[in-house]
Amino acid sequence: MADPIIMPKLGQMTEESKVVRWLKREGETVAKGDMLLEIETDKAVMEVESFYDGTLLKILVQEGETVPVMATLAFVGKPGEAVGELPRRTGTDKHGPARTEPVRESPGPSVPVREPASKTSDRVKISPRAAGLAVARGVDVRRIRGSGPGGRIIERDVISALSFPSVAIAREGEPLSKIRRVIARRLTESYTTTPHFFATVKVDMSEVERVRAALKDRSRYVSVTDFIVKATALALVDFPVCNARTDGQVIVPGEGIHVGLAVALEEGLVVPVVRQADARNLLEISRMTKELTEKARSGKLNAAEMTGGTFTVSNLGMLGVESFTAIINPGESAILAVSSTSLQPVVVGHEITVRPMMKMTLSSDHRLIDGALAARFLNGIRSRLEDKKLWWEQVEL
Repeated sequence: MADPIIMPKLGQMTEESKVVRWLKREGETVAKGDMLLEIETDKAVMEVESFYDGTLLKILVQEGETVPVMATLAFVGKPGEAVGELPRRTGTDKHGPARTEPVRESPGPSVPVREPASKTSDRVKISPRAAGLAVARGVDVRRIRGSGPGGRIIERDVISALSFPSVAIAREGEPLSKIRRVIARRLTESYTTTPHFFATVKVDMSEVERVRAALKDRSRYVSVTDFIVKATALALVDFPVCNARTDGQVIVPGEGIHVGLAVALEEGLVVPVVRQADARNLLEISRMTKELTEKARSGKLNAAEMTGGTFTVSNLGMLGVESFTAIINPGESAILAVSSTSLQPVVVGHEITVRPMMKMTLSSDHRLIDGALAARFLNGIRSRLEDKKLWWEQVEL
């Protein structure tokens, strides 16, 4: 029997993924380690490799189709070897318990839909399962954009219309990407279930700018974000509650200090994680953030690089933002929103001088972090960013 290629489970929260593009075609020779296809999760586009040598005998899931994790995508084996038609598990959803269905939905007849009397009756390409669910739940299938082959409406399109009606309707505009739908769901849940509290401080970035300039003279480029990640990680050591999370009943401490870095992509936001950031020096953090950002923009982040964060930094400073607030990522207790650095008049001693100033706003889960703690934590980050000795020791110049 030929060996199955299955949809991998990339992260604990991933329930399904979309086949974006097959890199091999049926009948092509495949070696172990060859990249077979690209898939889209709720966080990024990734490549799936073959664990077998042989020939790609049969592709079961076509480009554009979304299937549950662990579903069979294709078979690799010897030419002429038998290929099994395995069922796949669709999982449990709010419409009923888990069940199985064939890997490919059998083609069904088009379902007639009624148009106003002034128009000729039209026919919609829809699978039988999707049609049955639409009738049972009163969904107007004319307002759904199908994601199946040739634009055919399948069951998951109807489920999406029930869960996200404003997203699934395509009559007036394009639907959101899968990544943006997931972001919308998670951040809406976070903002509506977590009482957010906001506090802002200004930071004198003079020392940071001096160290950056000295490093640049030696062809070593370190971003403002790198300094912020390191300063935040050190402050989290002193304020472990800000590195914990709560469900409103218990406090769950973070297992290590792992700082997430929000990276904006055209299709949505991803948050790669700098692990054990408190134990790394500034130059190590700079190298890691560059690698993670490049992988995020090229769609090559793996699941391990996007999970396990205990605190997040969101920096919009490069976009000319004076100040903003951010929504806490689910599973964390706070997020730091960093704005642009700009020259401003400030009072130093009894004199007015011009300094590079930057605003930081902390969004906190008020069930866990009160105002006084948020203020002390923010000032802990600020004191480190303004600490001349700290940064010169970090870079050893």
